[in-house]
Order: sequence, then C-alpha cells, then structure tokens
Amino acid sequence: MTGKATPEASVSTSEGTAPEPAKVPTPEPSGQVAASESTGQEQAPEPQKQPQAQDPAAHEAPATPATIKPEAPSEDVPSAPLQLTLEDVSHSSLTVSWEPPENLGKLGLQGYVLELCREGASEWVPVNPRPVMVTQQTVRNLALGDKFFLRVTAVNSAGAGPPAVLDQPVHIQEITEAPKIRVPRHLRQTYIRQVGESVNLQIPFQGKPKPQASWTHNGHALDSQRVNVRSGDQDSILFIRSAQRSDSGRYELTVRLEGLEAKAAIDILVIEKPGPPSSIKLLDVWGCNAALEWMPPQDTGNTELLGYTVQKADKKTGQWFTVLERYHPTTCTVSDLIIGNSYSFRVFSENLCGLSDLATTTKELAHIHKAAITAKPREFTERDFSEAPSFTQPLADRTSTPGYSTQLFCSVRASPKPKIIWMKNKMSIQGDPKYRAVSEQGVCTLEIRKPSPFDSGVYTCKAINVLGEASVDCRLEVKASATH
Repeated sequence: MTGKATPEASVSTSEGTAPEPAKVPTPEPSGQVAASESTGQEQAPEPQKQPQAQDPAAHEAPATPATIKPEAPSEDVPSAPLQLTLEDVSHSSLTVSWEPPENLGKLGLQGYVLELCREGASEWVPVNPRPVMVTQQTVRNLALGDKFFLRVTAVNSAGAGPPAVLDQPVHIQEITEAPKIRVPRHLRQTYIRQVGESVNLQIPFQGKPKPQASWTHNGHALDSQRVNVRSGDQDSILFIRSAQRSDSGRYELTVRLEGLEAKAAIDILVIEKPGPPSSIKLLDVWGCNAALEWMPPQDTGNTELLGYTVQKADKKTGQWFTVLERYHPTTCTVSDLIIGNSYSFRVFSENLCGLSDLATTTKELAHIHKAAITAKPREFTERDFSEAPSFTQPLADRTSTPGYSTQLFCSVRASPKPKIIWMKNKMSIQGDPKYRAVSEQGVCTLEIRKPSPFDSGVYTCKAINVLGEASVDCRLEVKASATH
C-alpha cells in the first residue's frame, strides 16, 4: 500500500473494529525516535510474530515500560514512530497522535498498532485488532480514575518494529472547566417586548462537568406559573408564553460548578400603548389662531413617551387633520385656521408601541370670526408725463448707390405723440410717392425708393407737439456708377 495516511482516526472502544487502513504515510525526518537502545523501552517482537502478540516481558514480573529493553531493530521492520503525543484526555476517553517513523523498512509500512497497559499490570492490550494507517486515535469507554501506559508500533509484513512509548501514564479523570456565560449581543441592552408577546431567551454557557443553572427575577425566585426554564449542558432557556408588565425587571442567571460561579443579568421591559392625555383645554382664540393646553396621561405604557399628536377638524366636514406629530410640550398654538369655520381639537399620546387607542377632545369649539374690515381707498396723484419732443437717436449721413433703395433712421421721445415731418433741402416731401415715411414706437424711418443722383441733399426730420418741436438732419449722397 502506498500514499499518505489520513491525519486523524478514532476507535470507539478498546475492543471495537478499527477503521479501514489508509494509505502509507510519508516518513518525516523531524521528531524524536521513541524506541532506541538508550530509552530502555520494551523489547520489539520477532519479525515472524503478529503485531498483536504479547512481548516476551509480559511473562515476567509486573514492570513499567521504561524498565524493558528492546532488541536491536532489524532493517526489514520499520523504526519506532516519532513524536508520540497525548492530545486530549476526558472522563472516559483519550486521544493520542504520532508521526511516521524515519525508516519504513525494506518491505514498506503496513500500519500501526496502539496498545494500552494498565498501571501496575504487565499485559499490553492492543486497541485495534489489526494495523491501521492512521496517525491519530481516540480510545473511548475508559473507566474514570484508571491510569494507562501507551505505546504505538509500526508494522509491516516482516513484523513489528520497536514501539514508541509515552514517558508518563495517562490518568483518566474529570476535567474541570470554570463556568462562563456568553450573553448574546442583543441581550446586553434592555430587551423590550409588548404585552402579549412571548419571551424566549437562550443563554449559552460553558463549564465541565455540567454546571447547575438557576434564575432569579429582581432577586427573587421565578414564578413557575408564568416562567418556564429549561437548562441543558451548554445553555439555559427562559420562556414566557404571554408577557405582562409585571414580568419587567432584571433576570439574573447564575451558573455554579464546584464552588465556582458565573452570573449574567438581563433587563426585560414589557410595554404597551399609553393612555390618552388626562384633559385638554382651549385657552384662547384670536385671529386665525387657537391656543391649547393638556395634561400628560396617567398611564404611559411602562415606557417613556415619544410625544403627542395634535389634530384639528372643522365643524363643516368633521374630517381630522394632523397638525403636530411627536410634539413634546403640553401646550401649543394652532395657526392658519380658516375664517368663518369652527374647529375641534384632539390629542393622542405616543410611545414605542404607537399612538394611544383613544384621544382627548376639546369640549368647546374654536370659532374663527370674520373681522369688520372697512375699505379706505388711498388718494392717487396722477403723474404728468407730458414732454416736448427730443431726439434720442439723430440721423446719420449716408452714401447710397443709384437704383438701390435706402433708409434713414432716427428716434424721438415726446408726450403727447408728436407729428413727424420729413423735408429735403428745407422743402417738405410729404405726399411724394418716391418717399415712404413710417413712425412706430418713437422710431422714425424714411425710405427713398431707387434713388438717383438728383436725390442727393440734406434731409431733415421734424417732430412737433403742443409742448414744442425738435428736428435733426443728415446728408445723403447718391453717387453715380463709374463708367469705363
């Protein structure tokens, strides 16, 4: 068989069937060789004997393995396994491990045989009836208080090699572990439940042997009619089917073990919806405002209030609208009320469970009266915008080409609207079809249609109203085309 051994295996009883052989482990150079001439361990069996055969020293007087000297190992059989170590000991089992031997022998490795020898006895009892290819084994169903020597031998077809032996006997005894409680994170602060909900707390703890767990409520024993407790080897469960406010308080878990104890406290708060405010009063009404005042509720639901919700309803529709939410003071002013309407007001209390089932409502209505208003018109002084004509943009001199229409522009400001007169060389051109005059929004335009050199001259725009007159002029030059 070739390959590497499985790192762990266990044997259920000292007489039980060993696990199937695994692959041959690879030898490692590190570790201490347990079987050598200087250690004085038990003599290795002859190659032709089975691995389970008793040692020759078994017929002699009782002795510990340290007083038995093995023969020199043969090259055909494996050497002693390395680093035989006790991994774990409990009240009924032990676990050992080792490393493969340095020398597997000429015929290779067939497996390992683990043997026990009770302290004071001389007979080595094999744990597994045939060699197994594992380097870790667990022996169970051992008697509490027994002491055993342990040895392991590597075996191949040529026989068993020298054993590796534990220097000290293994004592099977109860291992005491101090109790320790692990409180879940969500229980490290106040655990809040509503009335009627169930409370189910599972608190894990540690301790060997099994510790005793007990609970108290505010320093007193639990009421078995309301609270059920079940404690196991590793946790304790506290269960309340239907929580009531009287179940609030500090619950303390105590875990005791042989004079040692651990404690953990859990605060539980059982809450419900608060009652409505004790009373409400309409203090004053002015303009579009109403002032209210109320008293806190007698029952807050076993927890702090988050505030109050204020609502209003007008007499016409009767529909309630929220004005304030989670409002902490006990007085408020409701504004923006509609003139001519009458209003009722109500207030709810609120905590973690929500709004109170009932609200406190004002007995009287808040009437928003119409104020007597007399319209007093203000005196109006009409402003005089009259203005004599004045040109804000004068005419500009232009040069034009014969046959191409051209335009002259200017802007005038006047009130009332002035009369516009266009002149050429001091002569009025009103009504001449060659010219087209336009005046819009104070902008005066004169279009000269297909001018000729005869149309050259000084053009004047005159604006006249009742307050005065003004004029601007410019020079227009129509140049004839050059001839060749």
